[in-house]
Amino acid sequence: MSAKILIVDDEKVIRDSLKIVLSDEGYSTEVAADGEEALNAIKEDNFDVVITDIKMPKLDGMELLNEASKISPETFFIVMTAFASVNTAIEALRAGAYDYLIKPIEFDDLIIRLKRLVEFKNLSNENKFLRQKVSSEIGFENIIGKSEPMQKIFDIIKQVAPTNSNVLIMGKSGTGKELAAKAIHFNSQRKDKIFLPVNCGAISENLIESELFGHKKGSFTGATEDKMGLFKVADGGTLFLDEIGDLPLNLQVKLLRALEDKEFLPVGGTKPVRTDVRIITATNQNIFDKTQSGEFREDLYYRLNVVELNLPQLNERKEDIPLLVNHFVQKSCNEMGKKVLSVDNETMKILTNYEWRGGVRELENVIERAVIFAKNDMITVNDLTEHIRGKTTINGYSDSLKDAMRNFEKDHILTTIKKFDYNKEEAAKALKIGLSSLYRKMEELGIPTKSPRELEN
Repeated sequence: MSAKILIVDDEKVIRDSLKIVLSDEGYSTEVAADGEEALNAIKEDNFDVVITDIKMPKLDGMELLNEASKISPETFFIVMTAFASVNTAIEALRAGAYDYLIKPIEFDDLIIRLKRLVEFKNLSNENKFLRQKVSSEIGFENIIGKSEPMQKIFDIIKQVAPTNSNVLIMGKSGTGKELAAKAIHFNSQRKDKIFLPVNCGAISENLIESELFGHKKGSFTGATEDKMGLFKVADGGTLFLDEIGDLPLNLQVKLLRALEDKEFLPVGGTKPVRTDVRIITATNQNIFDKTQSGEFREDLYYRLNVVELNLPQLNERKEDIPLLVNHFVQKSCNEMGKKVLSVDNETMKILTNYEWRGGVRELENVIERAVIFAKNDMITVNDLTEHIRGKTTINGYSDSLKDAMRNFEKDHILTTIKKFDYNKEEAAKALKIGLSSLYRKMEELGIPTKSPRELEN
């Protein structure tokens, strides 16, 4: 049960005895003789729990609680007080303390309370991680990009998601059409219902009508029982029809009727089936051109295209490549159990200047392979395939002054952090910037905030 605890009391015998008892229980403990010393310690280090007396010189327990909550809001406080000052302890609880103890301290009682508190904190952290994980899988966080084209996409998704309007997503292969569809669904009122993706191009023409609308027993050879169609399976939720341009003309009529009437006939059926489903479609084809050639019904096109979402290709948003690279490095490391932090500067230049015809999917595959063959904590040019290295112009270097300054800044910060063995406080002092500014710079430049040792733990 690992937890870091700070004990604060102006009486040496109390803080020393508590340190001995809690150290014997396996806790990592530090002590402070007053509130001011404790506040400085909290500024320098992260503590899971602070056990503090209320009456102390320089800075009392209530002042310490108030000030520490601004610096480290995730730190839990247990306050100690004499019986005559119970009202003060209750005030501390109202101010955000987790628990209080009456002096003289019963060590067994403290150990039990502390054990429960640490278990509660661990559970809270686990729940927070799970919420973040779910959010990253179904919300905007998994659509990586800070570029202007992607910000426009985010704005459209935020506006259209709460409605029931049909959306047509246009984009080349690898631009993230299904991710965009999921973001729309999981930010809509239907988020608690099913999101059902269907690739219209992957189902044979003979089966697609039965798959979408179901069939009745005996309606054709092999129909040995009734089958519910995907339109009904997705009732109340969202049906994502990918590669809608491949839908046969005869089914386009049936799809249009289902959208207009919110009901359909199963194959071989005589009774209409009602359904309430939102339709999101996607294609890598020019559907409008297909309407002009008669390959796609114009009335269906306009019914599907209430809102059109045009996803940019990766080459149209190259400033997002460093973010995507570090995202895929972390993802691959989590899946493989490897400890690679990022890519070095020269490799990033090559990846940024490469022409990604396969889009984000191609980039992800390249990074996955590089992680496999990486021998150190940073991916180098040698970890890339010859195909990627050979396609790079000007040795992978950009003529852009902005890019050059960004790359220098990243190299300098990373070198400084390594120099101080990933002690961010010391690195920030050496760089002459605030700690929060350093963290912000690291996030902007794609520099991992954890050292290789921290990643191993």
